[in-house]
Amino acid sequence: MVTPAAAFRAAIERKDIDAAVALFSDDVVFNSPIVHKQYVGRDALRMILTGVTQVFTDFAYRAEYGGPEGHVLEFACRVGERDLQGVDILRGGSDGEPLTELTVLVRPYSAATELRARMAALLA
Repeated sequence: MVTPAAAFRAAIERKDIDAAVALFSDDVVFNSPIVHKQYVGRDALRMILTGVTQVFTDFAYRAEYGGPEGHVLEFACRVGERDLQGVDILRGGSDGEPLTELTVLVRPYSAATELRARMAALLA
């Protein structure tokens, strides 16, 4: 049985944003690494994931960790000339339920500020 976290990883790796978003509840909460407010809903998540696929280059998941409270996918990529490391924290998805929350954390600060600038330009 493919878990929702594994299905999310596979969808992101093949840049299938619609398949990734379909794994989440209608009222999914997205917690950004650079914006204080939460984004709520599939449309907001689709917009963010679409933008990220344009901003991130050489994206690859490197590791994953799971437990009863959620799943963490560790990734690496580039934003412009900056190397970026990050994690996708997924909540929900147990017992056949949809995923309910995606939190992204990134480092280092210089890459995060480059990400912020590029995403702001895309979403403006």
